[in-house]
Amino acid sequence: MSMLGAPPEKISSQTSFAEGKDSMSSTSAPVREITVAHSPDSDDAFMFYGLATNKVRVPGLRFTHTLCDIETLNRKAREGDGAYDVTAISFHAYPYIQDRYTLLPSGGSVGDGYGPMIVATRAFSASEIKKKRIAVPGTLTTAYLVLELFAPGIETDVVPFDQIIPQVLAGQHEAGLIIHEGQLTYPKAGLHRVVDLGRWWHRVTGLPLPLGGNAIRRSLGPELMSRVAAALRDSIQYALDHREEALAYAMQFARDLDPQLADKFVGMYVNERTLDYGPDGREAVRRLLDMGHKAGIIPHAAKVDFV
Repeated sequence: MSMLGAPPEKISSQTSFAEGKDSMSSTSAPVREITVAHSPDSDDAFMFYGLATNKVRVPGLRFTHTLCDIETLNRKAREGDGAYDVTAISFHAYPYIQDRYTLLPSGGSVGDGYGPMIVATRAFSASEIKKKRIAVPGTLTTAYLVLELFAPGIETDVVPFDQIIPQVLAGQHEAGLIIHEGQLTYPKAGLHRVVDLGRWWHRVTGLPLPLGGNAIRRSLGPELMSRVAAALRDSIQYALDHREEALAYAMQFARDLDPQLADKFVGMYVNERTLDYGPDGREAVRRLLDMGHKAGIIPHAAKVDFV
């Protein structure tokens, strides 16, 4: 399990060639490595199943996959040191990397009326929770951005995402902002949901909440970016078309989830919107970052564009 700041884990490297007439020998054409980084979560594993297992092949490209928690990926992309060709990012991080990365048109995690949650051991009211100090999974996460929009100036402490629920239960924090599988497992831990920020966002804007997406380095150039974008979309489509086998693969990354909950979690964040954000999904990305900039949370305006 990746922790905040933990070293990334490289899980696979594939030489991806089409079979039959599209295949080529290693001596007939050079093979280009594409480095891909994403979170060690069941939804990301499901999404990348086709590419990670060679079910989806791209002539002349080899995809190597690295697993790392999302806040670390946000910071690596921002710092540019050892940056990946394709990286999962929180949308909050995009304005900081937009000069070097653009967004892929598929691969987004979008909450339709649901999203990150504030949980606590007591049933605080929304007004009470704004006065508490909240454990958050990172200041570049979209969850943090939406929390700041919900409660400007709220006090926070950064905690590894998978330690937030344990620390709230231990009394180290009165409340925590949970992402990933915690959105489904918090009731089993005996915690109360105080605010669902995805639901709050929908009430305010009428839009879905775009949480994370995949970004690609602009320096790859238009032709290669388009090929990689098509490969990712094909990988997502393959998983949706072969759901049972893709879920079986994703279960190894499903922290504390039984198969039924893992299926539910994957369904929340890998669906038709993951294939394409849709007009309202793209508008939601722009609205979110614009609101963050106008609120003074993001220092400069975002120029949102997609491959």
